Amino acid sequence: MPSEQKTIYETIDSKQIEISYDWINYWKQFSSFDTWQFWVTLLFLLVPLIVLYFVLDRKKALLLGFYGFNVHVWFTYIDAPGVSFGFWGYPYRAIPFFNYSFSLDVALVPVVYILLYQWVLKNNKNYYLYFTLLAAFFAFIFKPLLTALGLFEFSRGANYFHLFIGYLTIMLVSKWITNLFIKFQNNSSSLT
Repeated sequence: MPSEQKTIYETIDSKQIEISYDWINYWKQFSSFDTWQFWVTLLFLLVPLIVLYFVLDRKKALLLGFYGFNVHVWFTYIDAPGVSFGFWGYPYRAIPFFNYSFSLDVALVPVVYILLYQWVLKNNKNYYLYFTLLAAFFAFIFKPLLTALGLFEFSRGANYFHLFIGYLTIMLVSKWITNLFIKFQNNSSSLT
């Protein structure tokens, strides 16, 4: 690596480490075990996973898990840059090592998507209709509630409509990728 590049890389790396420690110190001071906000974010992480354990259709566990993992990945791919570039943020976190909301990205949102997907499949309902309603709920009801509680905030011109577009994107990409892999599986069955 050329020396100028190495110097710039090391400077950025050093700043990143410093910022990581700043977030941990912030968490200890404002978002740790002695705040109600910590316990709410922890509930957002644990309760959905417990509910999923009890209500997941085990016959479709692989399909639902694959779909849910898609939701998790795409939600994180939208949420993390939104936080990193300062469009929105989470002043309280269950886990300080992530700059996004680990509770929402890993548990709450994916589990709700999984459970609605399970319901849509079981009842032969229109995926796009019900998931558009879910996107609207998350963007225009749930996130404003988090904002009112001080658990979420906007900056740099971002708004709830932007979140709605993000939730719709998650809905579409997760479904299309899942459908693509279902097609791969079905086509491979016919080849054997």
